[in-house]
Amino acid sequence: MQEDDINQVIAVAKAAGKAILEIYNADDFGVEIKADESPLTLADKAAHKIIVEGLKESDIPLLSEEGKSIDFSERQKWSEFWMVDPVDGTKEFIKRNGEFTVNIALIRDNKPVFGVVYAPVLDKLYYGGKGIGAFMMHKDEITVLEVSKNKSDIVRIVASRSHLNQDTQDFIDQFETTEIVSMGSSLKFMLVAEGKADIYPRFAPTMEWDTAAAHAVLLGLEIDVIEPTTKQSLQYNKADLLNPYFITKA
Repeated sequence: MQEDDINQVIAVAKAAGKAILEIYNADDFGVEIKADESPLTLADKAAHKIIVEGLKESDIPLLSEEGKSIDFSERQKWSEFWMVDPVDGTKEFIKRNGEFTVNIALIRDNKPVFGVVYAPVLDKLYYGGKGIGAFMMHKDEITVLEVSKNKSDIVRIVASRSHLNQDTQDFIDQFETTEIVSMGSSLKFMLVAEGKADIYPRFAPTMEWDTAAAHAVLLGLEIDVIEPTTKQSLQYNKADLLNPYFITKA
């Protein structure tokens, strides 16, 4: 990724975020319920349209949560593509808690090589990739992210305080002293990227577009997202776009 390309993806994410905020601050989100019972809003649709338009000049195919019906027989021919979630954390959006993101990732040979995670309400944008590094832009001030090892005996684990499933509880119980830190959407990964959490275990379903952009940013810090049994990195553009369970740790 050249600097101009990086700046273009950042600009597209910010434009999508601006459109999302206009709807976020309106009275009606236009909420629909999709076939999988997940919510869809006018913001998802508006952001999807802006991102598709903004990235079309790259001539790289795009797979978005809101346009995911591309058959694997077509997708498997792709060596490179954009993986997009226009609004990651639609439930957070509907709750108006600000903890949702725009996710844009460039996937090459089934691996995320660059990603942008933008939280419009917080005005925080994270970007990076392997060999690029990882960065946080807050109110146009850029911070270089660095891995900082926790010197405390307390292990900070990203999890839901109110919805701990048994697998997650069993994982937490292996540590003597823990602190639960909680956040919505891809911002869970960014807690690890910013050094505010040590481990993010996910023993619940996610889709590839939920993780790709954040995975790329973490790879900029040499932090991987792995399937706990095989110890292999998450792979993208699978026939089934459902992720396995995973763990990421600083």
